[in-house]
Amino acid sequence: MLKQLLIIAAASASSAGLALSQTPQTAQHPATNSQPVAQQQLAMQETPDQLLASQIKGTEVIDANNQRVGSVSDILFDKSGNMLAYVVGMGGFLGIGAKDVAINPSALHMQPATDEGSRKLRLTMSKDDLKVMPEFKPYQEPSRASTVGQGSPTTRMAPPSGATAPGTPPAPRQ
Repeated sequence: MLKQLLIIAAASASSAGLALSQTPQTAQHPATNSQPVAQQQLAMQETPDQLLASQIKGTEVIDANNQRVGSVSDILFDKSGNMLAYVVGMGGFLGIGAKDVAINPSALHMQPATDEGSRKLRLTMSKDDLKVMPEFKPYQEPSRASTVGQGSPTTRMAPPSGATAPGTPPAPRQ
């Protein structure tokens, strides 16, 4: 009996192994059901023609006359991952009087660097053009305004005069 059980277990294990070793079917991405997971290509290493966002942040921005305009303080993306703008901090001294402007990526061109520290972005517009641009403001979630006194369900109103608050026993009669 034990011998039969061992033979059945061995046969099951070998057939499961054969099933697993067959050519895998590509699974669909559960969230999007778009491209099969096996066909999606991920970059596993940065190449010489690529840059990380961390390498761009802080990069000096210069105008056509090699005058320093500011530096990249952030990069704006949409929900699809498309880059929309470089956010450039310009002007000011020690953070006072500085303003951020959003610049279309096509208006900036990477300058060839002699070393990593000398990487710069050159503007196709002048510093004066940037000065008249509106200030970039990051999205701020609307704060929840206080609803006290507006009659919302969470508002606690004082009981009418002479009444007792809920849960308070009435005063004893004398």
